[in-house]
Amino acid sequence: MTPTCDLYDEFGELLHVLPAGLRHYGGKPAFHGPAVTVKTFEVNTRVKELANTPGDGRVMVIDGGGSLRRALCGDVIAAEAMQNGWAGVIIWGAVRDVAQLAETDIGIMAMGHTPRRCVRKGEGEVGPDLLMDGVPVSNGDYVVADADGALIFAKDGPQPSL
Repeated sequence: MTPTCDLYDEFGELLHVLPAGLRHYGGKPAFHGPAVTVKTFEVNTRVKELANTPGDGRVMVIDGGGSLRRALCGDVIAAEAMQNGWAGVIIWGAVRDVAQLAETDIGIMAMGHTPRRCVRKGEGEVGPDLLMDGVPVSNGDYVVADADGALIFAKDGPQPSL
């Protein structure tokens, strides 16, 4: 996979760069794929539902409103996503089960972690356009992530050759 720094050097301002506060938690530090967007706040119903569908190498990009009060993904959801072929999960919010996530062969990035779990109330939306800390992400955009961060290639813009 071409490193994000090299991709940024090649495409520059044609890309969107996800906020620098994201940290790696999963066992796979580099991942890429088409985005499936989710918007939710402290409720992970839609995240769990998606984790249990065929991922086909896609990346869940979850706008959790930046909340670090409740984790939107833990070891169970991460394992389900990995088993179903998801390439990764990026969360503008929190995760939990940090030690177990590090041993799961999937890319996971989040702003932080907490032991507090989410509630499942059936809320949330799959497929909306997101604006995470000023960075737009749409369903179908292409995500490339590694140790240096995560880039978004707009679906109607230039595409990487990885």
